[in-house]
Amino acid sequence: MTPRLNFESLGRAGIVHGASALALEPLVLQTLLDHIPMRATAVGRDERYRYANRAFLDAMGLRAEQVIGRHVAEVLGEAMYQAYLPVAERLFGGESLRWEGWMDYRGRGARYDEQTLLPYATDGRAVDAIITFGRDVTELKQREAELAAKVAELEATEALKSAIVDHALAALVSADADGRVVEFNPAAEQMFGVSRVQALGRPVGELIVPARHRARHDAGMARMKAGAAPHIMGRRVEMEALRADGSEFPVEMVLWRTEVGGVAHYTASMYDLSERRAQAEEIARQRDALRQSEKMTAMGSLLAGVAHELNNPMAIVMGRAALLESKCSDPALRADATRIREAAERCGRIVRTFLGMARQKERHVEPVQVNDMVRGAVDLLQYNLRTSGVDLTLQLAEGLPAVTADPDQLGQVLLNLLVNAQQALAAQPAPRRVAIHTGALRAGDGTAAGVWLRVADNGPGVPAALRDRIFDPFFTTKPEGMGTGLGLGVSRSLVREAGGDLVLEATGATGGASFRCWLPLSADGAAVAVARAPVAIETTPVRARVLVVDDEPELAALMQEMLEAADLEVAIAESGAVALALVDEARFDAVVSDLRMPELDGPGLWRALRERHPALAARMVFVTGDTLSPSAREFLQATGCACLEKPFAPADLLARVQAALASAIG
Repeated sequence: MTPRLNFESLGRAGIVHGASALALEPLVLQTLLDHIPMRATAVGRDERYRYANRAFLDAMGLRAEQVIGRHVAEVLGEAMYQAYLPVAERLFGGESLRWEGWMDYRGRGARYDEQTLLPYATDGRAVDAIITFGRDVTELKQREAELAAKVAELEATEALKSAIVDHALAALVSADADGRVVEFNPAAEQMFGVSRVQALGRPVGELIVPARHRARHDAGMARMKAGAAPHIMGRRVEMEALRADGSEFPVEMVLWRTEVGGVAHYTASMYDLSERRAQAEEIARQRDALRQSEKMTAMGSLLAGVAHELNNPMAIVMGRAALLESKCSDPALRADATRIREAAERCGRIVRTFLGMARQKERHVEPVQVNDMVRGAVDLLQYNLRTSGVDLTLQLAEGLPAVTADPDQLGQVLLNLLVNAQQALAAQPAPRRVAIHTGALRAGDGTAAGVWLRVADNGPGVPAALRDRIFDPFFTTKPEGMGTGLGLGVSRSLVREAGGDLVLEATGATGGASFRCWLPLSADGAAVAVARAPVAIETTPVRARVLVVDDEPELAALMQEMLEAADLEVAIAESGAVALALVDEARFDAVVSDLRMPELDGPGLWRALRERHPALAARMVFVTGDTLSPSAREFLQATGCACLEKPFAPADLLARVQAALASAIG
């Protein structure tokens, strides 16, 4: 192994003129050199050892006779000798050298040596020997290397820890036993709005603990400093923290204790819970809204069932009242019958509104009279408004053209607006007022472009800061339990789907809220007149035979009387099976059948007639109080049969039957 030597020249000042010293004290010098801990040798110009002390012999594992007089190559090995030659040339030239490095003597393993090499000459003569002093510092160098490695490892670990701390998403705040900040990472800077320079040395309680919690915090720090067990050490706890701007926010904190040089330090890892709590609150609101929606769906189904059960008796009341009205010659009795009929018609509108609200069907666009829709909604909510002390005013423009919309969806929008107005007025002192206005929306040339509707109240109105948010889903200004935050958002979506818009107007003279809805005209744009007088029953010029099929005898008898008043011949069947038997035995020009009946229902009767009497199946009129079922709607759409919803007026029934009879004549 060729030694790796680092030579340092000492110049010529190191030349030893020691011949006289050796001559004067040879035994003293011999003893001294043999007992020093350093290796000492002398090599002559002939490259043979003249002297080697005990330390050198022990290090080489040789005896004196194996060294003294022996050649350098023989003692040190060929590799070391080759490294020695250029050094010897410099030394015999009178230059002193110092070097250190790793070398391997005679294959005994690598050792780290420090050596001083001096030329030796008698006075006035040339250098004739080289004196070498050396020592083995391998263990020292190994310890230095180990220490350097540990320092490097420690520096790397500290660098890694610093990188982790500096890039941690959690805010890390360390304090000493006195509660003063000693570390404040970038996440903490961002979370609390305080720079690290500003935070270091400050009491942590003053820096990030809200004022109302500082006394408890200081007491906890004093308790831990006194050696008491901390209450929250190592546990995840949620608490309020303080930002530099004075605002408070929720955090989740884990606290742990470390000792540095026997001194206790406390580090808190904190996460901002503001977003998580906001998300949890939003999920809770949506969950409540979903529960409310499910409750409303269940309530809608219940209302639909109740409304359906009311349809049959309501149809009987309405029909009998209309017949009684047409038969009365006494004006006073006729007036009483008229009032009964009008009340029954109002009940019928309420029932139809219930059904319209509860229907789960595809959007069906048709011409709609806004004023009729308003009157129906008012009939439905009139009792609630009156008992809440709300005065309702209607200012409906007459002769408005029809708009294009789904009547059920448009009714839902108006009901939402009226219910919102009623709830907004609940805490207001009297008088409490709600006004509904309608009018035509004019185009540039003065023609009608649409119809508008306004619902205004004299309640507290909508604060300016919230006006842009009231149509957002799940946003509500109502107290807990009084709203889902869906009504206005859904209402605007329904109106926009119809081609119009729903907006919150600027605060009016009443100081309350005013919502304005507008909708486009239907395709024909024609105004539809509203009939208010009793409808006279027309008679058909051709006496025809009609079969009425209904499992409720009273309703079947009523329809029979209505049709017979129009000079029609009518037979009654109390079930679908009886109807089939009658049709097989006698001639009938049209069939009026209930859609829902036990055993053989309306669709079953139609299918049987289509096989046996296909012409008669095409002249069927169905009456029903339930158009909610998708299967029923699909059946009516597929067959093209006429349908009449209960309750109905005599004229409506007669019109459907006459249309069926007309198709037979045609």
